[in-house]
Amino acid sequence: MIKIAIDAMGGDYAPKEQVQGAMLAIEKIDDIELTLYGDETTIRQYLTDDTRITIVQTDGVINMGEKDPISAIRSNRNSSMAQALTSVRKGENDAIVSSGATQALIAGAHILVGRLKAMKRTAIAPLIPTVNNTSTILLDAGGNIEIKPEYMLHQAYFAHIYAKEVLGVEEPKIGLINLGTEPGKGRPLDKEVFELFEQDDILNFVGNVEPKLVLDPPCDILISDGFTANIVMKTIEGTAKGLGTILKQELSRGIFGKLGMLLSIKNLKGFKKRLSAEEIGGAMIYGLRGVVVKAQGASKANGFYNGIRQAAQIVRNDVLGKVTAVIERELE
Repeated sequence: MIKIAIDAMGGDYAPKEQVQGAMLAIEKIDDIELTLYGDETTIRQYLTDDTRITIVQTDGVINMGEKDPISAIRSNRNSSMAQALTSVRKGENDAIVSSGATQALIAGAHILVGRLKAMKRTAIAPLIPTVNNTSTILLDAGGNIEIKPEYMLHQAYFAHIYAKEVLGVEEPKIGLINLGTEPGKGRPLDKEVFELFEQDDILNFVGNVEPKLVLDPPCDILISDGFTANIVMKTIEGTAKGLGTILKQELSRGIFGKLGMLLSIKNLKGFKKRLSAEEIGGAMIYGLRGVVVKAQGASKANGFYNGIRQAAQIVRNDVLGKVTAVIERELE
């Protein structure tokens, strides 16, 4: 059985959506056991089926708007997030899924789970939708504002193996987000990364990719520093939301617009679903000694279930073991 820790108290709608997402995961995935960390009394208000689900009582919650995440983790080791992370370090669980505060989860993971020796920097790697109804790995979406080229190479190795083992891409292609496609474009960092990736024997590097192609990219992995990739991610989220609002406004104008909206209601739902982060589930934090999946803070039950599904697949396919073997071999 794959054992997964659940931070039941982290998130905008915790613990209701986390508990319901956990029950949904148990219903749909046969080879998992879940441990919910949090206030047992509150959790049991929503837990109607405890099949393969255990509750561990914890005291305290890391707030979503926490200003000093490192201090919060260190001073509240009995919080739901800290206890769930600690269980992974101790080997009691194979993975953790949390909707809690992102920076607190990253800080807590570094302190309580630990970083892979071969990885000098961790990275947040969400999946973004494409026009071809597939997903692209985007990294680093906010973990490192400043980073060295060689550290980005290690992150690229991680993404390469993740794409093969979790997304099922036989020969993953990787592109560098840049302001132009020609070699020599961009900042000194971009130029150095381009040369490093181009010379690498493992990566299938396709070169620079302009931001206008992020939803229809010529690759399976898009990489940049944490500042740039985070802006790309938030631009996609904001644009998708804005387009949905504009579309709804236009279709609600006049009798023919309303008739058109009525006739296309199924298509509109499909449009919303394809751009929804709920369908992806979460972002794995690359570079740790355990599997840590960050689900969206506003995750509802289905989104949290997808985060659990993602964590289970990562463990099932031994992504960490395979990444470690590749990186250690390259550093010999």
